[in-house]
Amino acid sequence: MRSNPIGTGPFRFAEFRPNEVIRVTKNPDYWKPGRPYLDGIEYPIMKDVSTRMLSFIAGNTDVFAPTIPQLKDVKRQAPQAVCEVFTVNGARNLIVNRSAPPFDNPDLRQAMALSLDRKAFIDIITEGQGEIGGAMLPPPDGIWGMPRDILQTLPGYDPDVQGNRGTARQIMERLGYGPTRRLAVTVSTRNVAGYRDPAVILIDQLKAIYIDGELDTVDTTQWYPKLVRKDYKVGLNISENSVDDPDQQFYENYVCGAERNYSGYCNPAVDRLIDRQSAESDTEQRKQLVWDIERRLAQDEARPIIFYPRAAICRQPAVKGLPVMVNSIFNGSRFEDLWLDR
Repeated sequence: MRSNPIGTGPFRFAEFRPNEVIRVTKNPDYWKPGRPYLDGIEYPIMKDVSTRMLSFIAGNTDVFAPTIPQLKDVKRQAPQAVCEVFTVNGARNLIVNRSAPPFDNPDLRQAMALSLDRKAFIDIITEGQGEIGGAMLPPPDGIWGMPRDILQTLPGYDPDVQGNRGTARQIMERLGYGPTRRLAVTVSTRNVAGYRDPAVILIDQLKAIYIDGELDTVDTTQWYPKLVRKDYKVGLNISENSVDDPDQQFYENYVCGAERNYSGYCNPAVDRLIDRQSAESDTEQRKQLVWDIERRLAQDEARPIIFYPRAAICRQPAVKGLPVMVNSIFNGSRFEDLWLDR
């Protein structure tokens, strides 16, 4: 897989030069007649997001995914660019190793969940463009997510942030912490801006409940092995979802022993509810079961969801057929219908 990946998609692997470029070429045996339209795609590797933006503005690249703050610069310097904004089905979330003392104490985990000011994350990182939600992608983009008025009844979702933090400090004080006895912790995250930036804000917010965090940025090649080994205590992670469906989300991330259940959460009663919703054919009844699962996940601090960002994708006018996904971060990347009007 590392040296000669294969597959049945519209493009075949052609070349990978570390830190330089990835190239794929048209698959002549692709199952769909007449696809793909392109002969190949080149992905120049640019670690710095500003470099990527300048390359796009100069017309050296055809597609660019700016952050929301960068979008203004793109529109100003490349007015010909066609840009669209969408909600990302990839929630930023707080993960806590439930088997590592002192975080094996559910009261401490509850206090951490109560410390979150979700709106502040959205205001700082995406200039107010984002959504607060639970495990499922929030509406209107998400089909299964809770309406905001119901979501705000869940533990930690009350918009009274100062009230939540007052309760959290009371919990911490009962556990023996306070202004003169603070809890020091390392907050681990992947060394990519989408992870790193919210982790910095998380550390700042934890200070309000006597927790002093130190940022530990981890290279991508080591991040997921670190999570699987549970070689962390507190972390900031992103749950990348391939589709807006409860089965994909719950079985992949929350059932006992799931491969991506990085925090070690396990509640057999919740697992039984997940099985029930999966077998339910009536959409409205299934939705009620999904919302019940959401309540229990929030009550258990399974993996406190912080926010869903909005993101942008920009293309040069010649690029046609570029899909913009609203319920996945993967399924629009086949590019079988992509073509260039040149």
